[in-house]
Amino acid sequence: MKKLTCHCGEVEAEINLDGDLAKVIKCNCSICKRRGAIMSMVKNEDFKIVKGEDKLKLYQFHTKVAKHYFCSICGIYTHHNPRINPAMTGFNVGCIDEINTFALKDVAVNDGQNHPLDQKN
Repeated sequence: MKKLTCHCGEVEAEINLDGDLAKVIKCNCSICKRRGAIMSMVKNEDFKIVKGEDKLKLYQFHTKVAKHYFCSICGIYTHHNPRINPAMTGFNVGCIDEINTFALKDVAVNDGQNHPLDQKN
């Protein structure tokens, strides 16, 4: 179990990471490019807000399917539910104190600029 916190500590979550981080990614979509976070994913049932749910704010754009959450006090992005798979929770790896995101190897880049749900057939 890992503990995720925003910068000011008002928002906390518990993440059940069966072992270590399975995959870490960056994304080049319009929001991820700007926030620059390294993310990982777990099933929704493996992510639980344990403090500060009332401090979280929701941001949605474009199709308004994905849900992006951030702390209303310090502004830090904590987690999101992606539109490609709303049964998953993506989270900001930088919000886990014991993980040094600068030491992570093999950070994959997700091509959110060419999102499969935006492709016209």
